[in-house]
Amino acid sequence: QVQLVESGGDLVQPGGSLRLSCAASGSIFTINAMGWYRQAPGKQRELVAAITSGVITNYADSVKGRFTISRDNAKNTVYLQMNSLKPEDTAAYYCNAKGVRDYSGRLDTQDYWGQGTQVTVSS
Repeated sequence: QVQLVESGGDLVQPGGSLRLSCAASGSIFTINAMGWYRQAPGKQRELVAAITSGVITNYADSVKGRFTISRDNAKNTVYLQMNSLKPEDTAAYYCNAKGVRDYSGRLDTQDYWGQGTQVTVSS
């Protein structure tokens, strides 16, 4: 049983900043990769950023240079620092975890998702 809890979404002005957090809890020993996805109304969910346990990162082209993903493995927490926010960044942001291993070493093949946190960038 793995749960992801997200926080940090808010209403901000264009050019502002937000920091999203996602904490994973449950029977977790390690998590291979964690990431952030977003979905705007009428659009499909897309990858924003991802990070592996080896701190290999991947960013969508639209957020490169503005967003930074990081993680604290001891806390099973992933962060997304969002700077220079644009109205186009408005979406529900979802935390994702894949490659979860429990304390017995069992690899969970399913992905886990948070409930989402709303980010709105508007004047």
